[in-house]
Amino acid sequence: MYQLNDNEEWLCQQIKDAAFAVHKDLGPGLLEQIYEVCFCHELAKRNVDYQRQVKLPIHYDGIVFDEGLRLDVLVSDSIICELKAVDIVNPIWQAQVLSHLKLTGLHIAYVINFNTALIKDGIRRYCVE
Repeated sequence: MYQLNDNEEWLCQQIKDAAFAVHKDLGPGLLEQIYEVCFCHELAKRNVDYQRQVKLPIHYDGIVFDEGLRLDVLVSDSIICELKAVDIVNPIWQAQVLSHLKLTGLHIAYVINFNTALIKDGIRRYCVE
């Protein structure tokens, strides 16, 4: 299993804290883009670097394709955050985020679903070697 370093541990805590703050204030039931902008605002308040809607190129058969894939939020060029606001958890999200990790060469990702009664039930972390 991938061992997080101190900076990654700190970033993971900031991500969780930001998600908790947004959910505490807004609650469930809003659109994903609302949670995204507020989540990023919370990261900025914590002095955490991030990028929104990052294009993820696909390298296939010696060609680079820039179509289709985007990361919702990339935290400090090292942690992927995929944000959701849905009623039903889809198992494909795990495959999606693991594919994103493979394509980027990164090790840590979160799927955060804000449409839950308790945000702790909507946060899932994935780590790969």
